Amino acid sequence: MAADAVGGPGGPRRAGGPAAEPGALRQAAVRAAIPRPAHPDTAAVPAQPRTLPAVLDPELTEHSARACSGWWALLAAALTTGGAAALARFEELRPATSPAEAWPLAAVVCCALLTLAALGGLRRGRAGQAWSLTLFGRYRGTIRRTGLIWSNPVPRHTRVDVRLRHWRSEPLRVVDSEGTALRSVVLVVWRVRDTARALLSVDDHTAYLRGQVESTTARVLSRMPADSFDPEPDGPDGPGTLRDTEAVGDELTRLLAAECKAVGVEVFSARPLHVEYAPEVAAAMQRRRVASIDARHRDSVLTSVLDAVDDTVHRMSDRGLVSLDDYERKALVKDLTVAFYTARGPAADAR
Repeated sequence: MAADAVGGPGGPRRAGGPAAEPGALRQAAVRAAIPRPAHPDTAAVPAQPRTLPAVLDPELTEHSARACSGWWALLAAALTTGGAAALARFEELRPATSPAEAWPLAAVVCCALLTLAALGGLRRGRAGQAWSLTLFGRYRGTIRRTGLIWSNPVPRHTRVDVRLRHWRSEPLRVVDSEGTALRSVVLVVWRVRDTARALLSVDDHTAYLRGQVESTTARVLSRMPADSFDPEPDGPDGPGTLRDTEAVGDELTRLLAAECKAVGVEVFSARPLHVEYAPEVAAAMQRRRVASIDARHRDSVLTSVLDAVDDTVHRMSDRGLVSLDDYERKALVKDLTVAFYTARGPAADAR
């Protein structure tokens, strides 16, 4: 058969004459020049989150602090101020000959202290903001109410932003599984879920988040190659490479959420915006990608040519148009292969 003479459509592509050998030799040379990862199955192994230390202080968990409406504090301040003014007026109207008493002065002092406490505890609660209370370094609770509120003025009040926030990283220098230098930009959507842990379990939770983004990005991107230079048509952008941004983003989100949970930060998503080669290797990797595309192109053209030759020889033999011996069949296969490859090669290049 003609297919047996040339190796068949899925065979080693050996043509019957020397005219078809340069394409096959070029294809084999390109395949041999493409480096392969040492362990291609490592990309399928999911990265497991590290075991994080538990929070040492069991009380370091957010809970509500006592607070009430600030309008009650304003009413109390108005009443105490009015009482102090009435006592002062009473002292002015007393006869000068009457004996002096200490209780009016003490009552005025008490009213003044109550007024200061009522006004000093007034706070304005905003949507997306919370107040964290600490007293002598100990966590006393969190206030998430909005509007005019009153709380104990003695503890220290620290405002915490609990809104949904996003952070775009600077270009991060990482490497893929083959050691190729890359640059990646990651967009992280997050918020503070536990204000106690975010403020007291770490020095700066935003700096901690930035550090974990860099670390997690390096871990995830180093497990897969940036591109797969497989000569198969679905190789470069298929699963198992960094071009599959959906899978990379899901894995990055999962690991980053596990890393930041201990400090009260909730990560909703972490998606790579850009994954590109570093400038020092971009030109070389571009040439490598072009060579891979050319190898797939040559393979596709040669496969279609061999299919056409096999179909032509079979039709001519089945219809009795020619009667060929083995030598004549090989010569016909050679001539048809050269003719079809010469015709289809430039046409495919033009596309």
